Amino acid sequence: MQKTFPFRNWLSAAALLGMSAGPALAQGTAALPAGVTRVTSVEGITEYQLKNGLRVLLFPDQSKPTTTVNITYLVGSRHEGYGESGMAHLLEHMVFKGSTKHPNVPQELTEHGASPNGTTWYDRTNYFETFSASDENLKWALDLESDRMVNSFIAKKDLDSEFSVVRNEFESGENSPSRVLMDRVLSTAYLWHNYGKSTIGSKEDIERVPIDNLKAFYQKYYQPDNAVLLVAGKMDEAKTLGLISQYFGPIARPARTLAPTYTTEPTQDGEREVTLRRTGDTQGLATAYHVPAGSHPDYPALDVLVDVLTNQPSGRLYKALVESKRAASQWGFTPTLHDPGFAYFYAEVRQGRSLDSARTVMMTTLDNVARQAPTAEEVDRAKTTRLKDIELMFQKSDEVGLALSEYIATGDWRLVYLYRDRLRNVTPADVQRVAAAYLKPSNRTVGLFRPEAKPDRAPIPATPDVADQVRGYKGEAAIAAGEAFEATPANIDTRTKRGQEGGVKYALLAKQTRGSSVNLNLRLRYGDEASLSNKSSVASLTAAMLERGTKTRSYSQIRDAFDKAKAQVRIYGDGQSTNVSVQTAKQNLPTVLAVVMDCLRNPTFPAAEFEKLKQERLAGLESQKQEPQALAFNLAQRLSEPYPKGHPFATLPFEEEIAAIKALKVEDVRAFYKNFYGAQAATLAVVGSFDEPALRKTVKSQLGNWKAPQAYARIPLRLFENTATAKAESIQTDDKANAMFVTFLKYALRDDSPEYPALYMANYILGDGFLNSRLATRIRQKEGVSYGVGSFTYADDNDAIGTFGSYAIYNPANSARLEAAYREELERMSKDGVTAEELKAAKSAALQSFQVERSQDAQLARKWSQYLTKADGRSFTYDAELEKRIAALTPEQVSAAAKKYLDYSKLTIVKAGDFMKAAAEVPVK
Repeated sequence: MQKTFPFRNWLSAAALLGMSAGPALAQGTAALPAGVTRVTSVEGITEYQLKNGLRVLLFPDQSKPTTTVNITYLVGSRHEGYGESGMAHLLEHMVFKGSTKHPNVPQELTEHGASPNGTTWYDRTNYFETFSASDENLKWALDLESDRMVNSFIAKKDLDSEFSVVRNEFESGENSPSRVLMDRVLSTAYLWHNYGKSTIGSKEDIERVPIDNLKAFYQKYYQPDNAVLLVAGKMDEAKTLGLISQYFGPIARPARTLAPTYTTEPTQDGEREVTLRRTGDTQGLATAYHVPAGSHPDYPALDVLVDVLTNQPSGRLYKALVESKRAASQWGFTPTLHDPGFAYFYAEVRQGRSLDSARTVMMTTLDNVARQAPTAEEVDRAKTTRLKDIELMFQKSDEVGLALSEYIATGDWRLVYLYRDRLRNVTPADVQRVAAAYLKPSNRTVGLFRPEAKPDRAPIPATPDVADQVRGYKGEAAIAAGEAFEATPANIDTRTKRGQEGGVKYALLAKQTRGSSVNLNLRLRYGDEASLSNKSSVASLTAAMLERGTKTRSYSQIRDAFDKAKAQVRIYGDGQSTNVSVQTAKQNLPTVLAVVMDCLRNPTFPAAEFEKLKQERLAGLESQKQEPQALAFNLAQRLSEPYPKGHPFATLPFEEEIAAIKALKVEDVRAFYKNFYGAQAATLAVVGSFDEPALRKTVKSQLGNWKAPQAYARIPLRLFENTATAKAESIQTDDKANAMFVTFLKYALRDDSPEYPALYMANYILGDGFLNSRLATRIRQKEGVSYGVGSFTYADDNDAIGTFGSYAIYNPANSARLEAAYREELERMSKDGVTAEELKAAKSAALQSFQVERSQDAQLARKWSQYLTKADGRSFTYDAELEKRIAALTPEQVSAAAKKYLDYSKLTIVKAGDFMKAAAEVPVK
């Protein structure tokens, strides 16, 4: 459960698809269930409405073996009244506490192997579950959401524990100065409208809300006439509509009428300024402007304007701030909202740099865009990026609900298509016009009030009539559908071609995918323990520099090429390897590969780009120096894996890593590339739609004979003698409201060891399930002291090195309660083991989650790339065998593994937080 918090454009976190309506429902209303009417259909998404007012969106996609159920309630922080701040978000938590027919929601989510969550923002709240497609799972999900709609408990006993969990979530946000600064800027920008209030609300309101008030809020807004239900993925459309009618149809339309919110923010009449003073190692600079609603015709031009300003590396703010070294990084976004919203810009400035100088440059750049019109190239670049994001999203039906929830809340789901259509028509003149209209000094929240004889203000247009805009909208033709691929281990192995070209081992899984999408994973492995000694920092920066300039392309041209080819490309260094991941479409793969190979084979490592990259890395590390989560994990890893200084796997303290990066010169990365880069030990995995002969030709010509002077030898992992000795460390982090608790334990175990499946399930039951794991049930649900708590286990596939770890965020004043509860649960697991009922539910959940994971093409590509490194020729037969072994486990086997490996007395425990301040205060209850 989390609050949506977009930084650039929320669309990058979600996906939309288009597909024709099923034939069973294409002949009018005759085939529809009683009381159901067909409203409209656009690019494969069909809207229906039930008599009780519930709107239904069906979006079939037979190419995925999963189904997603997403329900959006048109209630968010915008709808909260006096004393109700955070109520919508708190209610989101409470709905997971159970309902009449589903008293243990977390348990059911785990048993069905669902990937669930709930999110709240300004205009809406949504709940979703993605699960393995089956009639049983679909019926369960629809029954769950229909019952939670009107029969959730919303009980006082649950509120008593959950309000402190939400407060803990609030405190975790308080640890981030950039997030707090954003809250302060927006609360200053808005005098009356609720967009000026953080969705998570006031800590005092969260703590004091009466249960009757919360229940009344629930009964008012959680009703069928205030909700939109979306089902996407693999389904029988007619049967699904019948099930929706069966489960939701009996819910009566409420007698009450929801009045629209009517608060309108007055036109801002002068610059405003706010200063935040907190502990930290980097400075921040932000500004916000009032802009029209997401449904307004000006919104796409404003979205383009933000990209023109903040795009890396071509944006005007990026060039003015980052290239001049006045700032280490910058970003901006303008969310699509129901009412007139905001555009927000942020820059991170390192200590020692002038914040005033950065502020002057930022404001000058923002002011000048109205006078210096964006070029056609700038606008086309921004449009290409945005349209690429939308097109790529049309390939992922399992994420459609998150994206459509935002447009549903803005006024209508079809607005996503209007946004796309309007975006295509944006011109440089449009961008300059909206810049002149809204990016005015009198309309921004940064600066000082200066009286003017004739104030130049920026009136914001009213929210347009959305129904009028979308009436009769038809959209475009749906993209091509993919095949119904069965993601079983046997089918994956059968369909995959494996081979070798030079030093490159490859796995090619060709299949018909939605929109002809394709995912590629390439790993170049290099060096050995001796040659990579003291080179972890230069190895990481060398990989990051590959796309920052080649003999024929600049950094900007490389990014533009990827955007024009509608590709998402990542190049990064990790341990002994450089990794390249690609998502694009079949027709664009040759172009994308040509640019990727240019980056790999012809990098020039421009000195200016190297300096900018160093500043980015240093700012990122400096911002972590007082963050409890980063400090706790860093120290826990150093204590449990005490590799000697200089070892390629050694974890450096932040100060040492900062010093190492500061000492690097561009000549160092050039030398590292020359000595270590080659494809003599590479793996390539491609999954999706692609031209195999053309792909293999590229691999042969570009990688087949590419060898590095330095040979590759895998560096083995080490199990240190003192890892079985208990260690406990505490780190004091001043002025941090949230603390972090981390544990690590190392043991001799490989992922094909006989005991691994049993230990995997022991950990799953302990802390790796959803909210019903033992740790979550005790520490979050019962004690209410942690918003995020869980555990994990991992066993290497080459060396007999296993890891158990756990974590929890909490208020420092609750340390004793958290640590006591954690110890009791771990010792109870080790002593008493697991029950047959627990194991049965956990098996079902784990096995279904494996199936969902295999349905993700990017995951398949990454997994094949790793399997190709195994000398024994590992394939997905391993997955099948692992699942078979898990299915056959007995409670006695799992209990024995827990007793052997999950030993509290051997844990490395690290906690970080402001414990000195907590000791002086009254403990939080």
